[in-house]
Amino acid sequence: QQHPEPDPSLRPGALGAILGVWMTIPNVNYGVLRPSHAHLMVLGFCSMMIFGVAYHILPRFSGNQLFSDKMADWNLYLSNAGLIGMVVSFAHITAPAMGILLLISSVVEALGCFCFAFNMFKTLPKKGL
Repeated sequence: QQHPEPDPSLRPGALGAILGVWMTIPNVNYGVLRPSHAHLMVLGFCSMMIFGVAYHILPRFSGNQLFSDKMADWNLYLSNAGLIGMVVSFAHITAPAMGILLLISSVVEALGCFCFAFNMFKTLPKKGL
């Protein structure tokens, strides 16, 4: 199945790298940028890369079809929506509503990760590869 973009990890990885370079500029308050940078790199780049590679390789290695393409789509959409909400809330954490946005975004991100875990659990054979 073709997803909306070739590799969903590239944009967050590039944004995280730009933010990381920006944090090295003198007189930039990197304390508020650090959580956004870290989440862009870990959840946006690393996790999305792991999801993509796992969805491509593990069904082939196990000889099974992916349990649910729709669940893989939900993994992509929920994880990205959660990431965007988290990055925005971290960048503006002193605003009153950002704590609620951070909580909601974290739950949405976790739901995306659970979609991946459940999909892999149902795809892979019970005795391992």
